[in-house]
Amino acid sequence: MDSEVGRDAPLGRGAGVRGASRDEVDRIVAAWRRERPDLDVSPLEVLSRVSRLARHLDLARRAAFAEHGLEAWSFDVLSALRRAGAPHQLTPGQLVTSTLVTSGTMTNRVDRLLAAGLVERHPAPGDRRAVLVRLTAAGAARVDAAMADLLDRERALLAGLEPQQRTELADVLRALTSGFDAPAGSGGVADL
Repeated sequence: MDSEVGRDAPLGRGAGVRGASRDEVDRIVAAWRRERPDLDVSPLEVLSRVSRLARHLDLARRAAFAEHGLEAWSFDVLSALRRAGAPHQLTPGQLVTSTLVTSGTMTNRVDRLLAAGLVERHPAPGDRRAVLVRLTAAGAARVDAAMADLLDRERALLAGLEPQQRTELADVLRALTSGFDAPAGSGGVADL
């Protein structure tokens, strides 16, 4: 896209809100308003910025995980076990629900984490056919370190906001995503 497009075009609604400087999205929106005044392009003002932020967040997460020898999938499994609380174990079915992958994919992931010494398999008490996947001390240390690193990187992404702005933004995003996310505890989108 041409970075010069729309630089001098009026920004319209939202321009200069709270003294914010113009960014690439402002230029894109201005260009679309100039070229297609018949369209309401206001969704771009929010969602293009969300998309750009998501790219930066993805890069920060990948870097934090890589720094600790993890990938996104391994962090997802380890963090699900870590959040489960002591003794940090779940059934493979609970892990499937928590991470939204197939049982075959989870079996492969658990096998890989087992080979790396980050999880163990134990028989479930009272049911010899069932197993529990338990976080090892090495797995706990790895996911804890990756989480701390990730939070440092995420704080850096939010550094331009005051604490009150972060709270307000979280509230607005919660309202926006509530229609897409499953209720807590129902096996919805996996989170950290």
